[in-house]
Amino acid sequence: MLFTDIAYAMAPSGGGGGGMASLFPLVAIFAIFYFLLIRPQQKKAKTHRMMLERLKKGDQVLTAGGLYGKITTLADNVITLEIADKVRVKVSRNQIAGIVPPSPLSPTSSSAKEDKEE
Repeated sequence: MLFTDIAYAMAPSGGGGGGMASLFPLVAIFAIFYFLLIRPQQKKAKTHRMMLERLKKGDQVLTAGGLYGKITTLADNVITLEIADKVRVKVSRNQIAGIVPPSPLSPTSSSAKEDKEE
């Protein structure tokens, strides 16, 4: 009898409703993780996937390893980059970090060519 008296004394005084009240913090933590971690990462992965699908021959790209190059050949999962004159490397399509916009100071731009001619 002593054990049951202790068990009743330790029970919450409010009675029912403890299940929903203890579930709320768990749901709140999941919502916070979803909006702060999961959703932004899914958006970033989607934009990276779309960028990889839009790659075309002649694009200047940056690889995840830090190589800059121009796309010379596109295959299903392999891209051939020209990183210097007559120097070509094959890179996995997933390792392309981004497309590099043409620089106004690059030697191939028309304003740089005009400056050299003068």
